[in-house]
Amino acid sequence: MTYDANAAYNSGSGAPDQGMPGAGMPGGQGYGAQGFGGAPRGAASPDDLSLPLYGATFGQAVKRFFKNYTKFSGRASRSEYWWAYLFVALLQVIPGILYGIGVGMSAASATMSAADPYGMSAGPSGGALALTGIGGILMLIIGLATIIPYLAISWRRLHDANYPGPMWFLYFIPGVGWIIVLVLMIMETKPEGQRFDA
Repeated sequence: MTYDANAAYNSGSGAPDQGMPGAGMPGGQGYGAQGFGGAPRGAASPDDLSLPLYGATFGQAVKRFFKNYTKFSGRASRSEYWWAYLFVALLQVIPGILYGIGVGMSAASATMSAADPYGMSAGPSGGALALTGIGGILMLIIGLATIIPYLAISWRRLHDANYPGPMWFLYFIPGVGWIIVLVLMIMETKPEGQRFDA
């Protein structure tokens, strides 16, 4: 027996006027006569990229992350966003370790050079410079490859919480911007966010 989170989320069970858009209202107009019911519509299948996939698994979220590479319209569920965020962070782990080891080795050799009263130390080793360079280049490549899909999924996640996508740029407020965006990404799904569906 499998659990279908989207079916449970969109079941419409519970109080009247809950469930699919327009449920319980004459003329199919629910939620303030705007056509938004008590629960937002989600994708019935992981292959349906037109709607958010509530309860997405790690693999489904990563697949949808790359399939919606440049799609800024529509919505993305919290699970889609946070699994994709974890995936991008995991991609950066090995290059980050290489870069950190290279920087640490360079700093250690610089400390030894400063302590050498005769100036006999040669400075950072070739291995330290190579590790720093390889780690830095890999982090740059991964960052460039994922910046557009990450911005797109962030935009769609804001839509799902009924915020306009450009609110992501609050991130650049010095000191507190990242906290504001973090709070917005954690916000619950709101039925009104369906207005952003393409």
